[in-house]
Amino acid sequence: MTENSDRSENPERPGRSGHSGYSDKDVQREVTDLEGKSATAARLFDIRRIIGGLFVLYGVIVTITGLTDDDAAIDKAEGVNINLWTGLGMLLLGLFFLAWLKLRPAAPPPPDVQTPPDVQNQ
Repeated sequence: MTENSDRSENPERPGRSGHSGYSDKDVQREVTDLEGKSATAARLFDIRRIIGGLFVLYGVIVTITGLTDDDAAIDKAEGVNINLWTGLGMLLLGLFFLAWLKLRPAAPPPPDVQTPPDVQNQ
C-alpha cells in the first residue's frame, strides 16, 4: 500500500497542475481555446452541409447527363428521361439540405466555451 501512496504523491508526475510548471490560468486558457476550435469544427462539418453539397454536385452531373441523353437511352427507360428526373430530384434534395442549414444553423457554443475577453486580447 505504501508504494501506491508514494506514486500518487510523486511531485514529478506529469499532468498535475500544481507541479507541472503550468498555472491553472494557462490550463484553463488552453482548454477554452480547444473547446472553441472544437465548436467551430462541428459547425464547419455539419452533416447537412456535406449531404447537401454532394446531392447538389451529383444532381448537376446527372441533370446534365439527362439533358444530353440520346433517344436510345430514353427508349431504354421506356420513354422516360430518367437521368433528367433523377438529377432534378437530387438537385432539389441537395438544395433543401443547404436551405435547412442556412435557415436553422447549428446552435452556437454555450457561453462557457467562448473565449473570455482577457484571453482574446493576448
